[in-house]
Amino acid sequence: MTMPKLFGYTDRLSVKPGETLDVFVHAEGTMKATAQLVRLIHGDQHPAGPGFIEQEVDCEANGGWVVGEQVTQLGSYLQVDDPQAKLAPDGSFTVFAFICPTKPKAESRQTLLGRWDIAGRAGYGLGITADGHLEFVLGDQVNVASVVAETALRPDIWYLVAAAFDAQSGQASIYQEAVINRYNSLLSRVAVLDYRSHVTKAMPTRPKQRADTAFLIAGAWLGPAKRGAAVSELYSGKIDRPGLIGRTLGRDELDAIRKGGQPPPDHLLAYWDTSLGYSDAGIGDVVIDVGPWKLNANGHNRPVRGQTGWNWSGRNDCFRLAPQEYGGIEFHADALTDCNWPSARLVKLPADLRSGAYAMRLRARGDDGVAEDYIPFFVRPKTPTSRLAFLFPTASYIGYANDRQSFEASMTQSVTGMTPVLSAVDVELGGRDEFGLSACDHWSDRQGVCYSSSRRPILNMRPKHRAAGPNVAWQFPADLSIIAWLEHRGYAYDVLTDEDLERDGLDALQPYTCVMTGTHPEYYSERMLDATEDYIAAGGRYIYMGGNGYHWSVAFRADEPWVMECRKYGPAWKTWDARPGEYYMASNGQKGGAWRGQGRPAQKMVGVGFISEGYGKSEFYRRMPDSYHRTVTWLTKGVSGEVIGDSGLAYGGAAGIAIDRCDPSLGTPPHVKLIASSGGHIDNYLLNPEVVHYAFEGMSGSYDYRIRADMAYFTAPNDGAVFSAGSVAFGQALPINGFDNNVSRILSNVVDAFIKDGALPGSQWVNEEKQWR
Repeated sequence: MTMPKLFGYTDRLSVKPGETLDVFVHAEGTMKATAQLVRLIHGDQHPAGPGFIEQEVDCEANGGWVVGEQVTQLGSYLQVDDPQAKLAPDGSFTVFAFICPTKPKAESRQTLLGRWDIAGRAGYGLGITADGHLEFVLGDQVNVASVVAETALRPDIWYLVAAAFDAQSGQASIYQEAVINRYNSLLSRVAVLDYRSHVTKAMPTRPKQRADTAFLIAGAWLGPAKRGAAVSELYSGKIDRPGLIGRTLGRDELDAIRKGGQPPPDHLLAYWDTSLGYSDAGIGDVVIDVGPWKLNANGHNRPVRGQTGWNWSGRNDCFRLAPQEYGGIEFHADALTDCNWPSARLVKLPADLRSGAYAMRLRARGDDGVAEDYIPFFVRPKTPTSRLAFLFPTASYIGYANDRQSFEASMTQSVTGMTPVLSAVDVELGGRDEFGLSACDHWSDRQGVCYSSSRRPILNMRPKHRAAGPNVAWQFPADLSIIAWLEHRGYAYDVLTDEDLERDGLDALQPYTCVMTGTHPEYYSERMLDATEDYIAAGGRYIYMGGNGYHWSVAFRADEPWVMECRKYGPAWKTWDARPGEYYMASNGQKGGAWRGQGRPAQKMVGVGFISEGYGKSEFYRRMPDSYHRTVTWLTKGVSGEVIGDSGLAYGGAAGIAIDRCDPSLGTPPHVKLIASSGGHIDNYLLNPEVVHYAFEGMSGSYDYRIRADMAYFTAPNDGAVFSAGSVAFGQALPINGFDNNVSRILSNVVDAFIKDGALPGSQWVNEEKQWR
């Protein structure tokens, strides 16, 4: 018996007491696991902190579970429901499409479109060979014949490709012509290259169709015999306006389509107009067939819409302005938005379960020890039970879900200034494509991953996890340091998630006098941002516990709230760039990129915004003159001296990793009080590219005065207020010395004041506030 392995996820991240949660589990080397519901208190195992803390909770699901191996269908593709076999012609036919392959030379064959059964050797399919040549295959369930283009396809070049089969003569023809304008392809017309190919060949066999074979675009049918992985030969690249005609088209007719004409209407079987369906609210996964049978195609694993097509003119950068130029649907062989595993167990949560962070802990014993996985979720109350809420930044957890930066991003070691420290979990993740990628990664064809999902095991959203690149607790396990502090201080609190905020908007926050964030709420949708701003403006009291917050604009669809879209571009710290013209999100029509680039920098809402990130060493804050003004002296009550946070679980200080500063030119409220600031950061801390117009020496921590974390406070309308830590490392400084330190004292002062009714301390001297500077 080998060492077993366990991996799991839930159907949603946020749930209420008494509700049922669906849990999905993949197991290797075992068919049994022991489950235990646990409440998670602290997730960082750093020796200077309290260590890992969990509490076991009674639950009807505790005990033995039957588990097993699961298969995940990777790759995005389109499937056409064709119950009457209209797409299985028994005579002559032509199949065609505009394509822009991003990885024509792949590890195996790629199918562009057709009714091709790989295992059954039946049907027809237009595809690309492993060495990058256009290929048309026919199969009669025994024999397979093919015709192959002489000229290989080049990556990132638009083509019109077609294959025609003449049933009378038995000949098959391939048509391959480049479609290059000034904007749509990697190379321009000045490059002297051979793109075209026209080949005709007598085929020794005729296509026979199996009744259970699906017509697919960007993949081919493998069959259910492979335990659920039904589609293979997955394609990476764009496809625009594919079609099928029940006769052979001549070269002149295909040339007319290549020049922008419509396919001839006679004998038309299907023509999927990929430019239809766009609206101000984006576009869905259904691709419309304008042919006589209306055989619409349905997307799996979220094919990317809102992409430029073969005829993009470069004049418009948004599908809302010129939808006819945005017919390019992009497919990726390793895309994943939902593992779609069968349920392992429906868990009925206790009706009296306290709000908090929880997990189903699964264990299985093997010869070499015990395998373990924590499957986390969050319990919000049925009705609010406290004045204080902690908001888990689950959108950012999804943004970083299973990120492979330590493996695939060549700049990771340069950015962090250290060699990645790989755990067994990191090594496991590096060898598993079936758990998907993060919004920081690239698909195998080099394109940036714009969709990330929570419906899969997220191995770095686990207690005890340490991020390999920076070698610190990151995101969820780091946020548990704040939960442990709340527990230690005895505060009554509820928890919420970004999932709740996206669904309910302002209604999620309104019941609470005070809301606290996690350490790194980087990914934020417009609805989430609006709700937060409206909450503060209406008198809410808000504690921003992090750095690099409210940075990337993201989007969710109501029908698949577990999938997040992010388009990265422009001057910002990022691992990939969206291509020109592809900046708007298909999920809701919203512009992607950084919120600062859309006139909504974080300074306008919480007083501070992203200025730098760095690794290896965090610094302390030093009190600023504002902190001695009597409107805010209550904030530093019990703190002696000027130094704040000179120790912490994240590189030994409270100011580090990602840091934010005040900037009146970006909307920091003019009456803000600067309580403390860091300084003297090592030169691993560099300026945020968004503020760099000209690069020159000295844009690093030990030179540039702007590189600092600002601890800020300001009052808001209706007795509201904001306290901002301006540092990812701030929350991880709380557990030092058994939670008895000056960072803890300051935060206690803030929370104690923010959860009380009535005016805030120091408000009687508000007129002096206006005269302070």
